[in-house]
Amino acid sequence: MKQFDLEGRVAIVTGGNGGIGLGMAKGMANAGASIVVAGRNAEKSEGAVNELRAGGADATSITVDVADDQSCADLIAASVAHFGRLDILINNAGMNNRKQPDEYNMAEWRQVMDVNLNSAFACCQAAYPEMKKAGGGKIINIGSMYSIFGGPYTVPYAASKGGIVQMTKGLATAWAKDNIQVNAVLPGWIDTELTQTARKVVDGLHENVLRRTPAGRWGDADDMSGIAVFLSSPASDYVTGTAIPVDGGYSALG
Repeated sequence: MKQFDLEGRVAIVTGGNGGIGLGMAKGMANAGASIVVAGRNAEKSEGAVNELRAGGADATSITVDVADDQSCADLIAASVAHFGRLDILINNAGMNNRKQPDEYNMAEWRQVMDVNLNSAFACCQAAYPEMKKAGGGKIINIGSMYSIFGGPYTVPYAASKGGIVQMTKGLATAWAKDNIQVNAVLPGWIDTELTQTARKVVDGLHENVLRRTPAGRWGDADDMSGIAVFLSSPASDYVTGTAIPVDGGYSALG
């Protein structure tokens, strides 16, 4: 198999019906992978599937509530039932709730943790036996630059994304023996629905991002496609337990 060839591989992308998830799904589809678009909004997911199919991909959608452990397990089982195997899992589904830390109630805190962190672990646990059976696999957990930095309006979000990095390292060391590589990707300021909402809430955010990012621009969802292909392919077989920023140099400034 060529280093970046994903022909015959099956990938699940949670939150794959838009933004970063869809950008990564497109990259893997272009490299030959079959794609399961997993999301809560069935209509939006089907639109993403149609877009992938228009590009020649073999793709399907499965509705999932990632905050529910059983729904995560059902997602893995349904994907294997449809395609016959599972090789790649991208845990991308996420949410934010922007408030000062003293303004959150515990239900809001737990919701962010359930969607961003606990769901990723549940999906990893369910995927593990299928990947082991296949002789190996690739797991990509989506963190954030807030895995590195703090922010006054992002305390639960940053905590969940910091947890993603540590979870990634632990799973990588546990499952290396099974030829399963587990890595994290830390997106910077990518132009998505989530960050478009943030621009409406946070004064001056757009200008600050442009000024602070060495690349001088916001990222595009398609900027995530290359890292998805690399970490899903044989090219990364000796790469595990890493957390790779894709942020136009934002984190390099410290």
